[in-house]
Amino acid sequence: MKSRATTVAAASVAATLLLALTGCSGGSAESGTTIEFQTNASVDSKLMIALEEVTAAFEEANPGVTIDLVAPSSQYEADMKVRLAAGDAPDIFATHGWSLLRYSEFLEPLQNEAWAANFNPALDSAMRNDAGEFFALPIDTDVAGIIYNADVLTAAGVDPASISTWDDFAEAAAAVDASGIAPIAVSGKDGGPAGNLADWIVAGAYTPEQLDELSAGSFVDAPYATTLDLIDGWRTSGYFNPDYSSATSDDVSRALADGNTAFVFSQNQAANNALQYNPDANLGFMPVPSLTDEDPYLVGGEFNAFGISKTSEHLDDAKAYLAFLAQPENITVLAESVGNLPGLTDASADLGPLQESFDTHVISGSAPLVPYFDRVYLPNGMWNTMVTTTDSIITGQSSVDQAVTQVDADFTSLWGQS
Repeated sequence: MKSRATTVAAASVAATLLLALTGCSGGSAESGTTIEFQTNASVDSKLMIALEEVTAAFEEANPGVTIDLVAPSSQYEADMKVRLAAGDAPDIFATHGWSLLRYSEFLEPLQNEAWAANFNPALDSAMRNDAGEFFALPIDTDVAGIIYNADVLTAAGVDPASISTWDDFAEAAAAVDASGIAPIAVSGKDGGPAGNLADWIVAGAYTPEQLDELSAGSFVDAPYATTLDLIDGWRTSGYFNPDYSSATSDDVSRALADGNTAFVFSQNQAANNALQYNPDANLGFMPVPSLTDEDPYLVGGEFNAFGISKTSEHLDDAKAYLAFLAQPENITVLAESVGNLPGLTDASADLGPLQESFDTHVISGSAPLVPYFDRVYLPNGMWNTMVTTTDSIITGQSSVDQAVTQVDADFTSLWGQS
């Protein structure tokens, strides 16, 4: 299928032309309706391919409506911030984990839609407010751990089931390194993967009492320092991919697919993208070890979810489109494309190579699910700090003390603005 997705730049040009044409034609509805859908899916990703297929079916059933699927730039959050501040919201846009805490004031409530009865209650804490409202269609129920290439681990004599502590992980990484493979792959070129690395680990670094202090606006630095110390130790051991600074997320997925790395700290979408490069890759995921005395855990919550701007001029058509995506057969296709369970309970998914990991750690309930640390315990705006400070540790440009000082300062400043 020919890609229907456009880039942000192309969408801007198209919008300008559309305004000009509308002015000439008087805005006749007979020309049909075009809905701008700002996705967070890259042009060639499995999610975009799935969106194209489902959207084509919607357009065939609704010939008067065109859905313009727009691929993101590398600065999605910044782009959305500018557009929302200017009152120029897309009709539909991806909320990337922030439908409630960041975007709800801009979005149409959706809890009264017909499909809302099947909203996965596991997402309530992340996506519903105290009034029971939620503001996006959850395509998937995000559950993530540490993705691994099982063949790389086997060749190094490592059983992923034996890794339950960070000491176990260090032994596994050393064995992989001794086999000539980079133990951990991270994209330094893209905006978020370094932040994911810290976010996964720090979620298990704080005690409940320390989390209460964070929630009250007091930064506790020792657990964060312990997190960055762990990452700094991997740097000094040479465990990161040598091309870290230039590697894209696609490069990391390809390394995972080709057996050129063992571990990736990412949502399961990275594994699904890897399977595009090598459908026979033997991949799985495991829980994240804790830095406290707690059991290993998985991280999750809202990930791929789509909301409708409350100022859209095409609310009914946009709601009809989301309702189409929410149909069990369609949301299943979309959820499978990112390697997660659907966000609605009337659908199921075949997760392919990842199914065994889901059965072992998720379906069985053996691994607790904790929320993304930054979304719950850090003030709005801290994600960029997590990314830049972790990047500075991986590249050796900052010491742990310097990085933690920066995190502390930004926490205090941003908390005061919240």
